[in-house]
Amino acid sequence: MALFDLLGRSWAQGIIWQLAPAPLTFRKLQQACDDVSPTVLNRRLGELREAGFVEHLGQGYGLTPLGQDLFKQMQPLDAFSHRWADAVQAKESSVIPSK
Repeated sequence: MALFDLLGRSWAQGIIWQLAPAPLTFRKLQQACDDVSPTVLNRRLGELREAGFVEHLGQGYGLTPLGQDLFKQMQPLDAFSHRWADAVQAKESSVIPSK
């Protein structure tokens, strides 16, 4: 449950997603996360570092090996979320508005 609590916090999953391809500086990470506030970004980075998923690399932040493993585990959920969104959209499109 602790993992779900951490990943359910605002921007936690987004940070992991943005750092998966390559490390980013704080500013580049903030921009990649739709200009999340510095306060929230600092808080999440601290929590993710404490959990062992993110590390500070001197010039920026990157995923640890454990963080990379977590990202790999999240990818099937990404695929599912796209299928779910398509299903919801199809359902909404099939509803005929009443007059």
